[in-house]
Amino acid sequence: MSFDIKSLVAARFGENYALHEQYLNRTLVKVLRTIGFDKCYARAEGCYLYDKDGNDYLDFLSGYGVYGIGRNHPVLKQAVKDALDLDLSSMVQMDCALLSGLLGEAVAKIAGGDRDASFFGNSGTEVNEAAIKFARAHTKRDRILSLNGSYHGLSYGSLSITQNTNFQSGFGPLLPGVGYVALGDLDTLEAELRKGDVAGFIVEPVQGKGVHFPGVGGVAEDYYTRAQALCRRHGTLFICDEVQCGLGRTGKMFAFEHWGLDPDIITMAKTLSGGLVPVGAITARRAIYQSVYSNMERCVVHSSTFGRNNLAMVCGLATLAVLRDEQLVERSHERGAQLTAALLELAKKHEMIKEVRGKGCMIAIEFQKPSGLLLKAAWSIFDKVNKGLFPETIVHFLMKEHRVLTQVAGHNMDVIKILPPYTIGDREIERFVNALDKVLESWRSPFGSVWSFGANLAKHALALKK
Repeated sequence: MSFDIKSLVAARFGENYALHEQYLNRTLVKVLRTIGFDKCYARAEGCYLYDKDGNDYLDFLSGYGVYGIGRNHPVLKQAVKDALDLDLSSMVQMDCALLSGLLGEAVAKIAGGDRDASFFGNSGTEVNEAAIKFARAHTKRDRILSLNGSYHGLSYGSLSITQNTNFQSGFGPLLPGVGYVALGDLDTLEAELRKGDVAGFIVEPVQGKGVHFPGVGGVAEDYYTRAQALCRRHGTLFICDEVQCGLGRTGKMFAFEHWGLDPDIITMAKTLSGGLVPVGAITARRAIYQSVYSNMERCVVHSSTFGRNNLAMVCGLATLAVLRDEQLVERSHERGAQLTAALLELAKKHEMIKEVRGKGCMIAIEFQKPSGLLLKAAWSIFDKVNKGLFPETIVHFLMKEHRVLTQVAGHNMDVIKILPPYTIGDREIERFVNALDKVLESWRSPFGSVWSFGANLAKHALALKK
């Protein structure tokens, strides 16, 4: 019997949510059905998803930032097909494969400076775990510091340095020796570093949860520069988690470039994969790297079975080539600025928009309580039940009425985050801004469908608290 994936997909298409309810995460199925995200997508291309009837859905979520170059890019597809046709040996393990060496060379070029030693894993959380280990091995210290509101992944080490109780609750005890400091608070950071036991200070230059960074929210523009200098002074490694904000997402190859930083270690993933085969990388100065692989007996002391597999390496190489050849980093900057400007104009019309902030194609829209009595009362009720219900209604109606896919930026936040592919153009920007305008306009009616849906969400939220 031969296996025919095309026939299997055709025969079973539409069973998606029933299968997940039976065999995978049925709680997720319930959430997706509640918010109207229970769609079955038949195909995807560029900035769009398509259902079986050919309806297009504008993807401003990009798989949590994975699809910087767009979905199913033809260059990546062809590269994977060509690699399969070559019948290359892969994951021999006791060898040094060509493709991983080539990707290491390519990553060293974009990382710049003397960061020329890479380790490849399968995900952002895996390479952030590696960063913890590398920092400890090099400094011979135990402690790791991260920022309040950070997100670095969900495996144990990266979860421990993620300052988010929603993700950590129920999984303790976590990794010892972890501390958190507030973005912008140099005094506390210096006090912690003075203790002489901090191996590394890890930051997302642009935080994924809420899109926070120096220069907004009252945080001094030079915070990272001064924090890096403090790390140098006290022998602590400065680590930049570029898993979501890197590789063009913020309009620079790496987000740390906005502040002229020179990190000791960089972690990256998401966009590096092109969305076809997962790949993550940790890139460090050679001296740091060799602190881990310090002698012949320790040559594989940190490894990953699938980390250097050929298809992942091909996707990494092809993605970097597309970013370069199609000038997508520059496009992310230009289109992101265009989108931000349009949203700032929209904010003049809708008082519920408190702030638009972001860099490149990583943008947050933060909302605030409106002034009208009825609207203010509705907001207060939703906020009391569960902070974040208001933006959830916006996300729902962007999908339901305009087929636009977005997300709430994090737990207990009145913020929507948008992460469009860098390939967006005038059409996509206009569609999104017009859709958001119409959804916010519908909030002005106290008897409309937006309020009804919000009340239903509040009901579900209250039920979960009982």
